[in-house]
Order: sequence, then C-alpha cells, then structure tokens
Amino acid sequence: MKVKVLKRNVEDFVRETKHDIHKIHRNYNQSEHPFEAEREYQRALNSVKLDKIFAKPFIGSLDGHRDSISCVAKHPDAVSSIVSASADGEVRLWCLSERKCTSTWPAHSGFIRGLTYTPAGAQVLSCGDDKTIKTWNVESPSDTPVDTIVCKNMVTGISHERKGDRFATCGEATQLWATGRSVPIRTFQWGVDTVHCLKFNQVETNVLAAAADDNSIIIYDTREVGAVRKVVMTLRSNALAWNPMEAFVFTTASEDYNLYSYDMRKLGRPINVHMDHVSAVVDIDYSPTGKEFVSGSYDKTIRLFRAMEGRSREIYHTKRMQRLTNVLWSNDDRYIVSGSDEMCLRLWKARASEKLGVIKDRERVSLQYKEKLKEKYAHHPQISRISRHKQVPKHVKNAAKEHATIRQKKKRKEANVNKFSKDPQFTDERQKAVVEES
Repeated sequence: MKVKVLKRNVEDFVRETKHDIHKIHRNYNQSEHPFEAEREYQRALNSVKLDKIFAKPFIGSLDGHRDSISCVAKHPDAVSSIVSASADGEVRLWCLSERKCTSTWPAHSGFIRGLTYTPAGAQVLSCGDDKTIKTWNVESPSDTPVDTIVCKNMVTGISHERKGDRFATCGEATQLWATGRSVPIRTFQWGVDTVHCLKFNQVETNVLAAAADDNSIIIYDTREVGAVRKVVMTLRSNALAWNPMEAFVFTTASEDYNLYSYDMRKLGRPINVHMDHVSAVVDIDYSPTGKEFVSGSYDKTIRLFRAMEGRSREIYHTKRMQRLTNVLWSNDDRYIVSGSDEMCLRLWKARASEKLGVIKDRERVSLQYKEKLKEKYAHHPQISRISRHKQVPKHVKNAAKEHATIRQKKKRKEANVNKFSKDPQFTDERQKAVVEES
C-alpha cells in the first residue's frame, strides 16, 4: 500500500525567534496574480506622490562669512570636510556633520579667486588678487602659510591634479607648477587675453581644460608644449567640470543660460545641451557617479541634471538665497553644498525626499522596490506629469515663459526664411552655440 505524505521543511515556516516576523509562503506564478500590473502601477503612482509630499531638500545653513563667498572646495577623502573662501580674503574650514566652522584665518589681502585641496587632503592651495599662491596646512591650521609663491600677474584660478604634486593656475597665461618650486615648469598660451577657469581631468590626469574670456574653451596636455584643441562659443563659459567616470566628457556653464556637454575628441558639436536656467549659469559640479551634476545660476536657483538629459530633474530655491556663486556635490553622492552672495553656505540633500539617518533592512528593500516601480512606469502619463512638476519662484516662471516665446519667435523666423529661400540653411540646435573649432 502506498501512502502519500506532504513533507515540508520546518525552517521555511517557523521563525527563529519570537522577535522575527512570520514567514509567509508566496506563489510567484503569474497566472495566480491576474492584476499584478494594476497593483504595481498604483504603488508606483502612490510612491511618486509621496516623494513630492515628503520632498524637503534643505538641511541647514552655515553662517560666518562677512563677505560674498567666492570659492568652495571639498576634501578628496573626508566627506564632511570642506573649505570656503570669501571676497574679503578670509578662508574657513567647515565640518558638515557638526555644521560648524572648525577654523578660520585671513589668507589674502583681497578677493580670493581659487581654492583647491592637495590629493592627500592635508593642505589647501589658494590664489587671490594680491598675485600670490599660498599653501595652508589644514590639519593644524595657522595664519602663517606653509609656502608662498609671488606671481608676476594676477591669478584667476587654480586646480590640482588628482594624483601627483603638480597644480595649474590661470590668468594671462596657463601655467603648470610643481610643489616646492617658485617658478612654473611650463607655460601655455594660445592668443587669448585672460583664462578665468581651469580644471584637471580626474581620469586622464595629464589633460587640462580651461575657459577663456574670448568665449573659447581650450584643452591642454601637460606632456605637450602648447594647447591641443580649442573651440569658440557664442558666449563666455563661466565654469567647467570633468565627468569623473568618463574621461573624455566635460560640461561647461555658459552665459547663455545653458550648460553644454562636450566630448573632447569632437569639439565641433556638443553631445548635449542642458536647458532650464533663466539667467547665466555660474558654477557646476559632477556627482561622484558621473550620472548627474548640479549647477548654480544667477537666477537664484540650484538645478540638478541627469548627464544624458536636457532638462533638470530637480530645482532648489529659498526666499533668502540670492545669486549663486558656487556649488559642490559631496563625495558620498548624498549632499550638495551651495554658496551665494548673502555670505551663507547651504547644505541640501541630493535626493529631496530621501530619509536621513539609519535605515533598517526591510525599509531599504521597500525603498529599492519603489524605485524600480517608478523606473518601470516612468513613461505613463500621470506618473510622468507628477514627477516632472516643480514649484518654481514667480520670477523664474515669468522669465521661462518669456524665453520660450523668444525661442518660438526665432524658430518661426528661421522656418519662414528657409521656406522662401533658394538655398535653405538648416542648422542643428546644438551646433548654433559653436562658432569655430581649431
């Protein structure tokens, strides 16, 4: 005689301790769940709505400067350490976790133009209108610099390579320096009056990009004698930043209210144009993942962009925040620091609805599940409309409407000209910002 017996593993159904949750057997067969898509859609919709409800990006402000903040730099390793400088020549060292200033000292007699950490993070380099480059020890701060270099001309920017002892400065010429030397080891010039911004590539450490006052962007190779590539744009670029994950890609912040992403192998046409600001873009910084970047503008707003999208995913603003001067994205990809004209640093969350503090395992799994649902149903009309909706200041909304009207007018005029022309000329929108490449 045969007897059929149901045999089950006790460990699959009995919890180990009374503090654990009860184990539930789930059948993942799709035929047993006919309304799975409907439930997932409703969960994704509720998740998007809750994100907007709990979006509180502002964390706190760091007060103490007595003049407009001119530059900010982040520590290469320590997430909570940043250094800032103001127009009155003062440098302050901040601890973000405690939200307080740990040290302050007068660095220059005048406007501080540039600030950067050394790769080890033990020292900070600064340059100002007093034509000096000074090295400061931040581990044991002091009013006396470790080293001082007196330059012939005014220095408008400084950048240190990611690994090594070389750093570069810009002004009437781009100069390459080595730690411990009082004269530059190399000088680069390409017929421009002044270079106001430069940055080292974080992947290809021998490559250097600079923005000049003649609306040009210049690529240097520190192993060569002169510049390698140059592209001239319609308006000046205020700042630039290299993508930390893609060695060839950099993004510039332009005076024409847009940001342009370039591939340095083909500078004749930007690979993407990022629009949404309604005034000149002042500064830009990439996230450590290279997938997003943050920009600060003269229109008193901070915008977060995905690297491959032309429109911003988020906008940050407050009533008290005035024109932006600097923005930073923290090395842990969670926070943003902004500096503005009213002598105040502000700390923001990179994801507005993210919960701060310790998250339990079940909560983390639930958040990851909701993120996947939002990604799966992102193109549904209702979810897309809610996720795209942003509350913007009145002056930004009115300016955006005016700029949209101006763009439509230009497009209509170009279409009419080409319609009645014997030889119509069609120019790509991305191509219009580039004047020439050399």
